[in-house]
Amino acid sequence: QVQLVESGGGLVQAGGSLRLSCAASGRTFSRYYTMGWFRQAPGKEHEFVAAINWSEDTDYADSVKGRFTISRDNAKNTVYLQMNSLKPEDTAGYYCAADPRYGRLPIRRKEYDYWGQGTQVTVSS
Repeated sequence: QVQLVESGGGLVQAGGSLRLSCAASGRTFSRYYTMGWFRQAPGKEHEFVAAINWSEDTDYADSVKGRFTISRDNAKNTVYLQMNSLKPEDTAGYYCAADPRYGRLPIRRKEYDYWGQGTQVTVSS
Protein backbone atom coordinates (compact mmCIF):
# COMPACT_ATOMS: atom_id res chain seq x y z
CA GLN A 1 0.00 0.00 0.00
CA VAL A 2 0.93 3.64 -0.45
CA GLN A 3 0.18 6.51 1.91
CA LEU A 4 0.21 10.14 0.79
CA VAL A 5 0.17 13.07 3.21
CA GLU A 6 -0.20 16.64 1.98
CA SER A 7 0.86 19.75 3.84
CA GLY A 8 1.47 23.44 3.22
CA GLY A 9 -2.02 24.73 2.58
CA GLY A 10 -3.36 27.88 4.16
CA LEU A 11 -4.80 31.33 3.67
CA VAL A 12 -2.97 33.75 1.37
CA GLN A 13 -3.78 37.02 -0.34
CA ALA A 14 -4.18 37.23 -4.08
CA GLY A 15 -0.78 37.50 -5.73
CA GLY A 16 0.90 35.55 -2.97
CA SER A 17 2.62 32.17 -2.98
CA LEU A 18 2.34 28.82 -1.25
CA ARG A 19 4.29 25.60 -1.55
CA LEU A 20 2.43 22.35 -1.05
CA SER A 21 4.23 19.14 -0.13
CA CYS A 22 3.16 15.53 -0.48
CA ALA A 23 5.10 12.90 1.44
CA ALA A 24 4.76 9.35 0.15
CA SER A 25 5.36 6.20 2.12
CA GLY A 26 4.53 2.54 2.01
CA ARG A 27 6.11 -0.74 1.11
CA THR A 28 5.15 -0.59 -2.55
CA PHE A 29 5.92 3.05 -3.24
CA SER A 30 8.55 3.59 -5.91
CA ARG A 31 10.34 6.59 -7.35
CA TYR A 32 9.02 5.39 -10.73
CA TYR A 33 5.48 6.35 -9.76
CA THR A 34 3.95 9.35 -11.50
CA MET A 35 2.77 11.94 -8.98
CA GLY A 36 -0.07 14.34 -9.60
CA TRP A 37 -1.93 17.20 -7.99
CA PHE A 38 -5.65 17.75 -8.32
CA ARG A 39 -7.95 20.31 -6.75
CA GLN A 40 -11.61 20.50 -5.92
CA ALA A 41 -13.51 23.70 -5.22
CA PRO A 42 -16.88 23.59 -3.40
CA GLY A 43 -19.61 22.32 -5.69
CA LYS A 44 -17.18 21.46 -8.48
CA GLU A 45 -15.56 18.33 -9.87
CA HIS A 46 -11.96 17.38 -9.20
CA GLU A 47 -9.69 19.28 -11.59
CA PHE A 48 -6.26 18.20 -12.80
CA VAL A 49 -3.54 20.65 -11.81
CA ALA A 50 -0.13 19.12 -12.57
CA ALA A 51 1.76 15.84 -12.89
CA ILE A 52 5.39 14.70 -12.90
CA ASN A 53 6.78 11.31 -13.89
CA TRP A 54 9.93 9.51 -12.81
CA SER A 55 12.10 11.27 -15.42
CA GLU A 56 10.66 14.63 -14.34
CA ASP A 57 8.59 15.22 -17.41
CA THR A 58 5.70 17.46 -16.39
CA ASP A 59 2.24 18.47 -17.49
CA TYR A 60 0.06 21.32 -16.30
CA ALA A 61 -3.50 22.48 -16.61
CA ASP A 62 -3.77 25.56 -18.80
CA SER A 63 -5.19 27.52 -15.87
CA VAL A 64 -1.96 27.19 -13.86
CA LYS A 65 0.74 27.19 -16.55
CA GLY A 66 3.39 29.79 -15.83
CA ARG A 67 2.25 30.16 -12.21
CA PHE A 68 2.59 26.69 -10.67
CA THR A 69 5.61 24.38 -10.70
CA ILE A 70 5.60 20.71 -9.78
CA SER A 71 8.81 19.03 -8.64
CA ARG A 72 9.93 15.94 -6.78
CA ASP A 73 12.70 14.87 -4.43
CA ASN A 74 13.05 11.13 -4.79
CA ALA A 75 15.48 10.87 -1.87
CA LYS A 76 12.70 12.18 0.37
CA ASN A 77 9.78 10.52 -1.46
CA THR A 78 8.22 13.95 -1.64
CA VAL A 79 6.54 15.92 -4.40
CA TYR A 80 6.02 19.67 -4.27
CA LEU A 81 3.67 22.16 -5.87
CA GLN A 82 5.02 25.70 -5.87
CA MET A 83 2.12 28.07 -6.43
CA ASN A 84 2.86 31.68 -7.35
CA SER A 85 0.65 34.61 -8.38
CA LEU A 86 -2.29 32.96 -6.66
CA LYS A 87 -5.80 34.01 -7.62
CA PRO A 88 -9.09 33.69 -5.71
CA GLU A 89 -10.18 31.10 -8.28
CA ASP A 90 -7.31 28.88 -7.09
CA THR A 91 -9.18 28.40 -3.81
CA ALA A 92 -9.81 24.67 -3.38
CA GLY A 93 -8.85 21.54 -1.56
CA TYR A 94 -5.61 20.27 -3.13
CA TYR A 95 -5.01 16.54 -3.38
CA CYS A 96 -1.88 14.56 -4.11
CA ALA A 97 -2.17 11.35 -6.12
CA ALA A 98 0.11 8.53 -7.26
CA ASP A 99 -0.01 6.45 -10.45
CA PRO A 100 2.16 3.31 -10.39
CA ARG A 101 2.19 2.84 -14.18
CA TYR A 102 5.61 3.64 -15.58
CA GLY A 103 6.25 6.87 -17.43
CA ARG A 104 2.74 8.23 -17.89
CA LEU A 105 1.41 11.71 -17.23
CA PRO A 106 -2.30 11.08 -16.75
CA ILE A 107 -4.72 13.94 -16.30
CA ARG A 108 -7.82 11.96 -15.38
CA ARG A 109 -8.61 11.28 -11.76
CA LYS A 110 -9.51 7.62 -12.35
CA GLU A 111 -5.99 6.88 -13.61
CA TYR A 112 -4.46 7.44 -10.20
CA ASP A 113 -4.54 4.61 -7.68
CA TYR A 114 -3.57 6.36 -4.46
CA TRP A 115 -4.78 9.61 -2.91
CA GLY A 116 -3.99 11.81 0.03
CA GLN A 117 -6.53 13.44 2.33
CA GLY A 118 -5.99 16.90 0.90
CA THR A 119 -4.92 20.32 2.12
CA GLN A 120 -7.01 23.48 1.85
CA VAL A 121 -5.80 26.53 -0.05
CA THR A 122 -7.78 29.74 0.33
CA VAL A 123 -6.87 32.84 -1.67
CA SER A 124 -8.47 36.08 -0.55
CA SER A 125 -9.07 38.99 -2.92
